[in-house]
Amino acid sequence: MSAGGKKRTRTERVAALGVAPGRLERALESLGHRNVLLRIGLGIMAALAMCLAIRGWDPPFPYREDFTPPRDINVQYAFEVVDPVATGLAEDRARQRAKSVFVNDPRPLIQLRASLRNTLLEIARHKYSELDASVWRDFSLPLAQGEKPPDEAKQKESFEKFNKEVSGEKQLARIDAAAAAAFAPYEKSGLLEKKPGEAGNQEDILVYPLGDPADMKTVSLSSVMIGGATTIRDTLVRDIGLPAVADRLFAWIHPRLKSTLSLDPERTQLSRNQAADAVAPQAKTYDLGQNLVPAGKPIEAKQMELLRYEHAAMLKLLSPATRIYRATAMLAVIVFLFSFCGFYLYRRERRLLADLKQLSIMLFLLVITMLLARWAAADRWRAELLPMLLFGQIAAIAYHQELALLLSGMLSLILVMAMGMGMGEFLVLFGVTATAILQVSHIRSRSKLISIGFFSGLVAVVITVGVGLVTNQPLSLSLLEDGARNGAWTLAAGFMMTGLLPFVERLFGVLTDMSLLELGDVAHPLLQELVRRAPSTYNHSITVGSIAEAAAEAIGARGLLVRVGAYYHDIGKMLKPGYFIENQGNDEENRLETLVPAMSTLVIIAHIKDGAKLARQHHLPEPIIDFIQQHHGTTLVGYFFERANRQSKNDPHGTTVDESSYRYPGPKPQTKEAAVMMLADAVESASRTLVDPTPARIESLVRQISERRLEDGQFDESGLTLRELRTIEKSMVKSVTAIYHGRVKYPEQKAADNGEQKAENGKHKNGNGKNKNGNSKSANGEKTRSNGNGGEKNGLKES
Repeated sequence: MSAGGKKRTRTERVAALGVAPGRLERALESLGHRNVLLRIGLGIMAALAMCLAIRGWDPPFPYREDFTPPRDINVQYAFEVVDPVATGLAEDRARQRAKSVFVNDPRPLIQLRASLRNTLLEIARHKYSELDASVWRDFSLPLAQGEKPPDEAKQKESFEKFNKEVSGEKQLARIDAAAAAAFAPYEKSGLLEKKPGEAGNQEDILVYPLGDPADMKTVSLSSVMIGGATTIRDTLVRDIGLPAVADRLFAWIHPRLKSTLSLDPERTQLSRNQAADAVAPQAKTYDLGQNLVPAGKPIEAKQMELLRYEHAAMLKLLSPATRIYRATAMLAVIVFLFSFCGFYLYRRERRLLADLKQLSIMLFLLVITMLLARWAAADRWRAELLPMLLFGQIAAIAYHQELALLLSGMLSLILVMAMGMGMGEFLVLFGVTATAILQVSHIRSRSKLISIGFFSGLVAVVITVGVGLVTNQPLSLSLLEDGARNGAWTLAAGFMMTGLLPFVERLFGVLTDMSLLELGDVAHPLLQELVRRAPSTYNHSITVGSIAEAAAEAIGARGLLVRVGAYYHDIGKMLKPGYFIENQGNDEENRLETLVPAMSTLVIIAHIKDGAKLARQHHLPEPIIDFIQQHHGTTLVGYFFERANRQSKNDPHGTTVDESSYRYPGPKPQTKEAAVMMLADAVESASRTLVDPTPARIESLVRQISERRLEDGQFDESGLTLRELRTIEKSMVKSVTAIYHGRVKYPEQKAADNGEQKAENGKHKNGNGKNKNGNSKSANGEKTRSNGNGGEKNGLKES
């Protein structure tokens, strides 16, 4: 029928029928959703970041030191290598040819000119007989070979003639000017008595005036040598015009010439260093086909350097187009692997795929692991195994082992491609990582991760040596060192994971058994407060924990997590303990009976919100808070709902009672552990109402509660299967039966036991809740009463 009540014709009904869309159509339709596109974009960005991390546009360098190649490695790309020996020799030659630096101090020449003037004045004022003979002797001309010295008469005659030529102010001034002109070039350039050592330029030197290093100039070495300072005589002859006088003046001057140049060691060394630095590196060329590493011999450090030079030469020859093609191909491979993992997440881990924050953290962890592994793979460290192990163990703790194995395998494959290695390296990386992952299950102590690292380290040694032998590597010391190195990195990963574990738990919101054991300590402030304010609720929680733990372990769930969650699931009751039946005394009136059903329901339901708030104030982990919020799911507070219905029917003006107002806010159990917790809580509460808790009655009670929760849809979101549900029921029957096990009756105890049994029967007859009507019978013969916490306590009808 249509919305207006008009009946559709046959043609309209046939036209309304259509073929359901196929998988491809549904897939294409889902790709258009914004959330799907966002996650695909994140995956592509992560793949691009990983491609950048491994430099996917460059071919990898596939060699490692001490690797023994099975065949010769010859030059495929010609390259040049700087020859340090030839370069050093060239630099030494440059240092030897470098100009030495001298500082010129002209003061000795100035003083010599002044001394010459004084001597000439003395000669001009004295006669030959009055003058000291040594003074005139200094002006004597050098004798030719075999020539006899002049006698006294000739000496006197020469003296008088010289005296006449130099006497007078005019003559002395002319001689003084001539001497100044003769000394001027040397006062500027300096004089040197002997050449510098052999380790220096023997042709030119650098000279700067004293106190002025900036005024440095190049001077010919021969022009400043004292032995070659004949230009002084020539200048004297030219300016005085009397060759005989000039010769005697030069004879006096020449022996008194001293070095005005002194070597500057610092600037000389600087000059030599600059000359060496200016030398171009001397290169050695390696042509195509030239052998670099012979087959069967390990690669040494020098050969590794040559191989790196060849690799650099190859990279220089790559065109931009080739790099783009390679980067695109590498990105496509990574995207394909990401898509494969994404398909797995879609099929098996949709919660992780739906949680955008956790998905982003996982992708970031993949990229940073690849970046660290690529950096640590340098020949100096060879520690690429370390970040791989850390990632694998973190993924196993944060998610589960199957996903950790898949992601670690993908990372190992990408890393091997990025390093240019073969299947052997992949086996080492993935084999050792998988060994560690498979051991990460229940971490109940801090030494567990270290023991995992130790055992995985032994496996790393064996796999490394075994793979090396399979790939034709000789059994040598270097192969054993590789195995020991991988073992050491594996053990180091165990120690590092011990320190990283608290941060991993906080980042991913997971709890290891070690943390659960700490939370399960009865000395925890919340549990101590629960004992003080609501001791019966505390005892109920402890009992629920033991029942739930056994049931969870029966289906392979985390029993310890369920037990610890049970300890805290009712902590909200401590704020209003008197409103819950288990905390009320036998003679105490039930406070809920004085309230209208709607208000009673609100009080009961409030312990969920109050418990979550208390848990967050005390920084309890989210998985524990989930137990607090989900242990009632969206079940109905049946007692007060029925009571409200009766009041509404008895009231002439009553309205229909809204069932949703009498349900817990939920959510429904989201995990198998939360579902087990829900059943254990209901079973433990209901079992207390049984008058005679025989195994048959307990089994019937557990089955009724389980089916009621199943029919109410409380397990729809937990992932619990029917087979697992039946296993849980059997486990709870055993646990509750063990709690209410029979005891041997001794003769002297019979009377007391009979009295207790009568009192107990009377209590059940009158009702724990002090309800006038006692227990009400349902249509199926089941007794129900309020359990004080909003749940239902079920018992079998007594025969």
